[in-house]
Parts: sequence; C-alpha cells; structure tokens
Amino acid sequence: MLSSIHPLGERARNNRWRTTISAFAFGAVAAGVLIGGSLGALGARWSDGGWALPAFGVGAVLAGSLDLAGVRAAGPRRQVNERWIGTLRGWVYGGGFGFQLGTGLATFVVTWAVWMTLVAEFLSGSATGGATIGAIFGFGRALAPLAAGTIDRPSRLIRFSARMAAMARPSHLTAGVLTVTIGLLAVMIGV
Repeated sequence: MLSSIHPLGERARNNRWRTTISAFAFGAVAAGVLIGGSLGALGARWSDGGWALPAFGVGAVLAGSLDLAGVRAAGPRRQVNERWIGTLRGWVYGGGFGFQLGTGLATFVVTWAVWMTLVAEFLSGSATGGATIGAIFGFGRALAPLAAGTIDRPSRLIRFSARMAAMARPSHLTAGVLTVTIGLLAVMIGV
C-alpha cells in the first residue's frame, strides 16, 4: 500500500496526494474510534478496573515475546484491494484503505501488538477509553503513508521500496521490544 499511494502515483492518476492521504487519515482514525469505542463499551460490562492494567501488561509481554521469537501474528493474510486504485477517486480509496488499516484486523496483521491494542481497548472498561486508544492506533496507522511523501519520480520509488524492505526486520524487532517494555511497565504500575 505504501508503494501505491505516493505523490508520483497520485499525480499519474490525476488525483491530489494530499487529498488521498487526508481521506486515508480520516478513515484510519474513524475506524480506530469505532472499533475502540465498541470494544471499550463491551469491556465496561466485565471490568472491575483493578485487574485490567496487570492483565494488559502480562498480555503485552507475551505479545512482544512472540514477536521477538518470530512467531507470525494471527490474522488475515490480505492486503487492501488495490484494484480500487485507478477505478475510484483518490479520496474514496484513500478513505477505504485507511478505514481497513484503522480497524487493525481487516488486512495483514504483522505484529502481536495489534491484538494487544484491541485488548487494551476492551480492558479500558469504557467507550471513551476504548475510543481514545483506537484513535491513537488509527492515527499511528495514518502516519505510515506519509513516509512515501517524497516519492515524486521513479528513482525515489525504487530507493524507497528498497529501504522499506531493509527496515522490515529491524522494525519488527523494535515493535517487539517496545511491546515487552510497555507490558513490563504496565505490570509494575498495576501491581
């Protein structure tokens, strides 16, 4: 998806990159709020508050450990529908792609931290708490396409694609370490 939505490609399709990316960001945050708020409201029915933070912490340590051990995260193995590009307006596929990524589970799940985000939304014990976590998650997803913002000629697209491929493993390891660290902090604070 990052190799599809960039200024060079949008210009070739007679779309404005900023419009497509803005729709992407809106879709990602909206989906995060919708899913997070729903899970938080559902969690409110079971939450007593006292066990939520330590439970999240233990789950986050487990999730980060699975990432560090190289265990593939459970979830769908599909990308966004790239056939939308070229057949729909930029703001439509931008918003649709953003919404799918903002849900967390509609496309590839590359890290166990995505699952822990959904657990955190549930354990927040309120629609507002879950929606806030979801909005932050969606906003994080909305930032990723900005990395392609300098692609305005084919040579930059080639270099960008090579850099993204080279950063896949280090990024995955960093996510694992951060997830474990957040989990340990949550356990220490919660106990």
